[in-house]
Amino acid sequence: MSGAVSGFGMTSQRTRTRMIERLREKGIVDEDVLAAIAAVPRHVFVEEALASRAYEDTALPLGFAQTISQPYVVARMIEALHVGRELGKTLEIGAGCGYQAAVLAQLTDEVYAVERIEPLLAKARLNLRAIKETKVRLKHADGQLGLPEAAPFDTIIVAAAALRVPPALLRQLAPAGRMILPVGGATQYLALIERRAEGYLETRLDAVRFVPLLSGVE
Repeated sequence: MSGAVSGFGMTSQRTRTRMIERLREKGIVDEDVLAAIAAVPRHVFVEEALASRAYEDTALPLGFAQTISQPYVVARMIEALHVGRELGKTLEIGAGCGYQAAVLAQLTDEVYAVERIEPLLAKARLNLRAIKETKVRLKHADGQLGLPEAAPFDTIIVAAAALRVPPALLRQLAPAGRMILPVGGATQYLALIERRAEGYLETRLDAVRFVPLLSGVE
């Protein structure tokens, strides 16, 4: 048994390295972000039956009509938030299985993550415990409302598509803060929002495809 585990560990390390090489080929240049992704064992966060596909550059199903995001999209969003600055106090909307929160925790000591689906949040807790990640604070909550009791946040990252930017999240973004989220319905794009003295500046980035940002909790 120990030999099988060891063999899988070596295989996962090789496939993890290839994943990072693919991210570089696709244009991810922030070495801090690449190192953060390399540090997190993605196979821990996917269903056991899909572990062999954990390091493919693709989204994978989590159950509850949710997915674990494609590694490139995770890297692209965090790189846009990180360029020229530290992430600081970070809020993730849509914790899912906990994978992206674990990547964020490699880059900052303050990560708050909310998830509206309670059984999925329970999975995230187990996954983060399995890799001994203790810096992520998880809460069962409606992501459209953010986390007002812990606001303001220097960085907000949203892992589901909103038809429009939730006003509560704008209010919880600190001065000079950055937020990134997918916006749209059938057609979606990544929106990078920066809070400046004169107001909010939105920059449109890549076309993407995310599950919708729903209200309420389950």
